[in-house]
Amino acid sequence: MSDDYNPATKFRSLTGYARTIERTLLFTLTLSGAAWAGQIHTYLDFTFFKEQFLGLFFGIGLAGVFIHVKVHAKQSGLNVPWYDWLCCLGSLLTGGYIMVMYPSIAYRLGILSPERWLLGGLAVILIFEATRRLAGPALAWLGAICILYAKFGYLLPGVLYTQGSSWPRLATYLYLDSSGVLGIPLTVAASVVVAFIFFGQALYAVGGDKFITDLALIAMGRYRGGSAKVAVVSSGLFGTVSGSAVANVAVDGAITIPLMKRTGYPSHLAAAIEAVASNGGQIAPPVMGAAAFLIAEFLNIPYGQVALGAAIPALLYYIALFTQVDLEAAKYGLGGLPASQLPQWRGVLRFGWVFLFPLGFLIYALMIENWEAGQAGMITVALTFIVGALQKETRPTFDGIVKCIEDTGRTLLDIVVISALAGLVIGALQLSGLTFKLSLILVTLSGGNVFLLLGLTAIVCIFLGMSLPTAVVYITLAVLVGPALAQLGIDPLAAHLFLFYFGMLSLVTPPNCLATYTAAAIAHSDFWKTGWTGMRLGIAAYVVPFAFALHPALILKGSIGEILLAVVAACTGTFLLAVGCAGFLFHLMGWTKRGLFCLAGLLLMLPTWHGKWIILDGLGLALGMVLLFSEWNKRSAARDAALAQPESNS
Repeated sequence: MSDDYNPATKFRSLTGYARTIERTLLFTLTLSGAAWAGQIHTYLDFTFFKEQFLGLFFGIGLAGVFIHVKVHAKQSGLNVPWYDWLCCLGSLLTGGYIMVMYPSIAYRLGILSPERWLLGGLAVILIFEATRRLAGPALAWLGAICILYAKFGYLLPGVLYTQGSSWPRLATYLYLDSSGVLGIPLTVAASVVVAFIFFGQALYAVGGDKFITDLALIAMGRYRGGSAKVAVVSSGLFGTVSGSAVANVAVDGAITIPLMKRTGYPSHLAAAIEAVASNGGQIAPPVMGAAAFLIAEFLNIPYGQVALGAAIPALLYYIALFTQVDLEAAKYGLGGLPASQLPQWRGVLRFGWVFLFPLGFLIYALMIENWEAGQAGMITVALTFIVGALQKETRPTFDGIVKCIEDTGRTLLDIVVISALAGLVIGALQLSGLTFKLSLILVTLSGGNVFLLLGLTAIVCIFLGMSLPTAVVYITLAVLVGPALAQLGIDPLAAHLFLFYFGMLSLVTPPNCLATYTAAAIAHSDFWKTGWTGMRLGIAAYVVPFAFALHPALILKGSIGEILLAVVAACTGTFLLAVGCAGFLFHLMGWTKRGLFCLAGLLLMLPTWHGKWIILDGLGLALGMVLLFSEWNKRSAARDAALAQPESNS
């Protein structure tokens, strides 16, 4: 990662009127998004188009980027240059035009009037520049390539040929159509994601982050490798709230990585554990990452159904991680934390019990009542502040609330820009017709073989993920590859979760893995060593998606008997796979035995007790039991020999 995109160097530190304008934009972005997510507009006496609000949200967010983010890292961050003030005004103009004029635009959307395509062109340019500042040039180039393809596709041969569009039509379509900037990504960001970012910040404001860390310390701190297990539990819990792997690493890793290093974990291993644990929060219910809300929107199903479907795969992810963390502790001879470093149940629950109410309500509202995710999230935000105010120790100060709102807005800047760019990508690909062709190409290349198609899709996901955020990878492939997976009979939810998983893996898969990079920087460890270790620790995330795509019982689709058998077999297989990856059970193992453990685990993680797969499942179970029995006998023999040694010496 270049310095230009180091979060510590790309933001300005403003004062005076510039700071006032910056805070006004951030406050307006947060509060307007919160009001929309909480559906306050449904209680008003007048009605307006959803696109009008999206225009406001988009314009304010884009304007905030040009005030808050420097052009490059070496630029002074003490003032805003004149050209950024112009970009800020241009952003407000493009968003304000939609907000004011959309009622008349909606009924004459096909008219290519000059002000529409000129403002559309301006909006596209501003989105590219904002993306470059926040996420680097690779993501901006992706959007540019898609738009150039929609324009000049008629120059390409064969299946890549497309009729092409004029610049005015292209600019107007991307700017004003519901398949462009105003499409699903920005809608989900404004309706749902804002609520859960706000919830995470509210939890920090009232001390809920300390409550989560203390719970993890109480639950795991005393056991073997306790410091690493605390990192796994606390980072996983943080992840379910924020859904941001990099933010989790930055906040939680600052505490857990030094703690792991002090208790004996090598720096690269401590960093890898934190990165993988934090990344798992994206797939862990109830909140998960932003892409999970997009899945619900794409499939038009309740978000609670997505979260329930993701529960077992998330469990397998953490079983693999937790098992390896425990075995690594045994390998290095690391014990638990001393009692003096552990908080007491009574003290933690005395002040922290109040946080169970908002968390419990969120789970109830999403999983049982199937509330709208945004509305459930905003009520949870309100409950968090209310229960925090009940006690002096957790009561938020006025400055704390102000900081919470401002930090939410600052986080939303990235979300707005990436969502707008994703809208450009989707719109350009749909206008060019590539979305319909790519499915046919992939199905043809795979020869109709489901496993081969999944393999090709996984490779594409990881390749794109080297330079793109999870949500963008998911959105792109949901549009391009999702239809191909459905065409070969894969359950729609399983197909979209498959794309989500492999998009998520970009954050821990070298070379461009931002969560790992952040953790390695905190731990002062070698990046590549940390990255490969992280891949090993997160091995389940590379295997489980194939399992639930081929046998949806793992996402709770099927009879109770099928689901139970699938879960038991997958959990057993995940444990065996983790043992093979760690290379340790009761003692160090050679590569041959490690390979056999991995093979047994993979065979058990295949579609379980289902048709032709039953033979392979049986082989995996038999091989796993033989290996475990063999290792247990060796341990018993070594123990007996150690006990007999003193007797022979005497």
